[in-house]
Amino acid sequence: MTTILDPKIQPIFDQVLRRNAGEPEFHQAAREVFESLGRVIQRHPHYAEGSVLERICEPERQIIFRVPWTDDAGRVHINRGFRVEFNSALGPYKGGLRFHPTVTLGTVKFLGFEQIFKNALTGMPIGGGKGGSDFDPKGKSDAEIMRFCQSFMTELYRHIGEYTDVPAGDIGVGGREIGYLFGQYKRITNRYESGVLTGKGIGWGGSLVRTEATGYGTVFFAEQMLATRGKTFEGARVLVSGSGNVALYAIEKVHQLGGVVVACSDSSGVVYDRDGVDLDLLREIKEVKRGRLSDYAEIRGAASEYRPTGTIWSIAAETKIDVALPCATQNELDETAAAALVGSGVSAVAEGANMPCTPAAVRVFSEAGVLFAPGKAANAGGVATSALEMQQNASRDSWSFEHTEERLAVIMKGIHERCARTAEEYGEPGNYVLGANIAGFSRVADAMLALGVV
Repeated sequence: MTTILDPKIQPIFDQVLRRNAGEPEFHQAAREVFESLGRVIQRHPHYAEGSVLERICEPERQIIFRVPWTDDAGRVHINRGFRVEFNSALGPYKGGLRFHPTVTLGTVKFLGFEQIFKNALTGMPIGGGKGGSDFDPKGKSDAEIMRFCQSFMTELYRHIGEYTDVPAGDIGVGGREIGYLFGQYKRITNRYESGVLTGKGIGWGGSLVRTEATGYGTVFFAEQMLATRGKTFEGARVLVSGSGNVALYAIEKVHQLGGVVVACSDSSGVVYDRDGVDLDLLREIKEVKRGRLSDYAEIRGAASEYRPTGTIWSIAAETKIDVALPCATQNELDETAAAALVGSGVSAVAEGANMPCTPAAVRVFSEAGVLFAPGKAANAGGVATSALEMQQNASRDSWSFEHTEERLAVIMKGIHERCARTAEEYGEPGNYVLGANIAGFSRVADAMLALGVV
């Protein structure tokens, strides 16, 4: 069942559908926010009078460009590059670059729209944007990736800057890609403007904890949610989907807090490790050898079970699960998976990826009284630490791992408090979706109105 939108908001959403045809992920993201805003418009009619909703759904700038590059055999390839600069009311556009064959304009727009509210929730002076390309780094040599990144930046450089737009990494864009991108930016502009990109190497302007930040932050947020019901991660059995950067560091932090992650996944299958995932082995397979989970299971032996079919969430039908952290990709956890998790006794679900739970799954959690944190709140640790990296770059400073992690923990606690307080203020205590949407929207909307019609 789809939630009915407020009569004042429905025509605006209909306009979003008309103007952004063929972009279902963007439609889903916009509707998810709109469903929370009816009571806000009723309480604060000046938002409607200022056409804030209409304005916030229209990107300030959408850039699409051709990216030609040559492979190691000298063949020419053409990819498409995107940068959607969505909203700069709070500060320069901030958001990652995603290199993956599934990337389309609609993908980038949905991610950029989410980024507006995620960045607002951090309390830091950053706007929302997103970018990427349908380029697939898998199977490419370092030289091929370098040539692609240099071509990509040859167009992108004219649209970014530390006071304009500050990209970072995302799926398919790690420290290697950021290095190539920054090198080309420096080469073209003749400026060592370290604040123009975040996710840089530690030796040349990067921030400690940035690699760990999204995974750590998701667990910090889940820890705060559990505390509202007198629970902790100690002894908790946890499912973490994915096995990339976010998932690895979510697993690490869960283990540090006394929990046991019993399964993780990648695009080829799922590993179920009843006694707990061996994080050192998993990290060696994924980060050093760049292997698959089937390699992990082969080395781990009888202690683990590799499943090439099915989803990680089906494990909830076999064993008790206390916490679920979907950290892979959008719409990976559906209504059936949510029902299985509820049946297993799950207490909390926190999104480590962007919109990994379908709307139907979120309704299942809500109706069952499961604590649920949307990605715009729970996975904001990555962009928060990127903003900390910007602070260090601006002051020509560097902070210790412990200091930066402490700052991250404080920011995530603040986001939790902001969401919880807002949900209570609007009559739905414990509804983190409502709290995150309203708190993020209100901060951006107030800034937009203060700046005039721009």
